[in-house]
Amino acid sequence: MSQNLDVVVFGSCIVDFISYVPRLPRVGETLHGTKFVTGFGGKGANQCVAAARLGSRTAIIGKLGNDPWGSNYRKALESEGVNVDHVKIVEGESTGIAQINVADNGDNQIVIVVGANNSLLPADVGASADLLKQAKILVCQLETPLAGTLEALRTFTRTSIMNAAPAVENVPHDLLRLCSIFCVNETEAALITGMPVETVIQAKGALLKLRDMGCNTVVITLGDKGAIFAPKDDAKVVHVKPCKVDKVVDTTGAGDAFIGALAHFIARNPEAELTQCIAAANKVAALSVQKPGTQTSFPRLSETGLAQDLSSNPCEWEYI
Repeated sequence: MSQNLDVVVFGSCIVDFISYVPRLPRVGETLHGTKFVTGFGGKGANQCVAAARLGSRTAIIGKLGNDPWGSNYRKALESEGVNVDHVKIVEGESTGIAQINVADNGDNQIVIVVGANNSLLPADVGASADLLKQAKILVCQLETPLAGTLEALRTFTRTSIMNAAPAVENVPHDLLRLCSIFCVNETEAALITGMPVETVIQAKGALLKLRDMGCNTVVITLGDKGAIFAPKDDAKVVHVKPCKVDKVVDTTGAGDAFIGALAHFIARNPEAELTQCIAAANKVAALSVQKPGTQTSFPRLSETGLAQDLSSNPCEWEYI
């Protein structure tokens, strides 16, 4: 079967309820917020929309509740050009939601109730077999039951990206070894490895431990420090420098913008170096934090200033 999809995402669809506040509240504290908005989120759908906005042909395998939020979300994904043939409405379940506080400095805190996302199971992988055969890249996360995610990774035969978020301590060995690219941020890397990840050099130590734990290629995103990566069995770790950000407005979804962009650039540029794909994904994530909202902050390719030929784009990196 021809590969007529660039990216397929097996993952979550969650509605965001976002409160903007001067600062994040302390335990037991009530704060007056400045604004409240709703939006569409969930790591899976976010990553899918990020790739779609850059021009990838995308599809998502997911679950929504039998409520107004679910039907509205399905329509929103369609409006972004995402194939939703395998987004199913679950009777008797609510659509997943996230309560998000965003501070004036861009920091955020998030509580999620996954709802219908808990119904995304191994059987859904089998039911989506034809779809998976069409895709160049599979993207997974940890907002849906692990059994389904593992089955998707076992089934998919091409490049897979595992974004191990939200963070968990005891990651199954199969999750590490089954994916082509294991991608986490500094917080997730620290929790999984039990090592501090506050500097680029500390991140290198965590990356090497993740490889020892069974990972193939590892990418660790470091926010305003850029990202580091190393392929399996390569002794050299590469630090891809960050992009300049004029003003941080809202960091919500920045990691998802990076993952979706990385999937897009790998799918559309199979001959490109991973360094170039990560640098381009850094640029997309940097642009996303300069606008409010989650999916609404994701840029289209024409807004990034990036050339279709990734080798033509600026790419600062060094071995560490």
